[in-house]
Amino acid sequence: MGELPPPVIYFLQQVVNGLQLGFVYALIALGYTMVYGIVRLINFAHGDVFMVGAFVGFFAVTVLQLPFVAAILLAMFVCMVLGVTIERLAYKPLRNAPKIAALITAIGMSLFLEYFSSLKFVFGPDYRQFPRPFDVTIWDIGGVGISNILVIILVVSLVLVVGLQYIVTRTKVGIAMRAASFDNDTARLMGINVDFVISVTFAIGSALAGAGGVLFAIAYPQINPFMGIMPGLKAFVAAVLGGIGIIPGALLGSLIMGQAEVLTTGYVSSTLRDAVAFGILILVLLIRPSGILGKSGIEKV
Repeated sequence: MGELPPPVIYFLQQVVNGLQLGFVYALIALGYTMVYGIVRLINFAHGDVFMVGAFVGFFAVTVLQLPFVAAILLAMFVCMVLGVTIERLAYKPLRNAPKIAALITAIGMSLFLEYFSSLKFVFGPDYRQFPRPFDVTIWDIGGVGISNILVIILVVSLVLVVGLQYIVTRTKVGIAMRAASFDNDTARLMGINVDFVISVTFAIGSALAGAGGVLFAIAYPQINPFMGIMPGLKAFVAAVLGGIGIIPGALLGSLIMGQAEVLTTGYVSSTLRDAVAFGILILVLLIRPSGILGKSGIEKV
């Protein structure tokens, strides 16, 4: 069998790179879609939880000398605690307040995490080089380079997504999540502790973002306190694209976003990749506001 033409190899390489980015976005987008599905809140601080996960992974590898798996688990735990703390301190008191109040609070919490993390006694304002805790290996398959970093990101992401889907569909907590997502008041009448369910939702979503932060850092090994802004916004776009509040939709939207961004960089210009990402959001809101997998419905005002 002859070698593939160079344009085909180049295209396939971009698709592979898009998969790597898309699965990282998926871990962030799942947090957005879970929280929105239950409390109808866009948690704009979620991208900064992702940033904290990257820094926790950095210190776990450099200071504590932990192996890679332990670094991811520690990042997930710290981000889980942070997510629950944010929910209890910033969002729970506004549970019955107008939605705009919670939205402004989410933006304020995002800015607080970014600038607090920039203080010298926290993470510091400087860029840091994330040390890869293993040697990078690249396998040549038909002219397309497949790295062990891509394999790790795919495996970890798929394990976490499958685990999340199992929790949501097969456990009592998952059933309570779905009930609270459908109708909070009715769920309370059925004996479900909705406040606890919301806290668990924030915990799971933040843990996934923490894992995403570490995976993003090993793939693109430079971190800073403002690194969560663009990935967080793009993951939000991905959640809307797939159908916010729908877990498979978040995964699908993230993969589409990853491909769109990488292909734009490879074939058009790297300066346009952000414009394309947010252009997709505008098109989706104009053509199909409920997202690809979302169902159109009538909402009471």
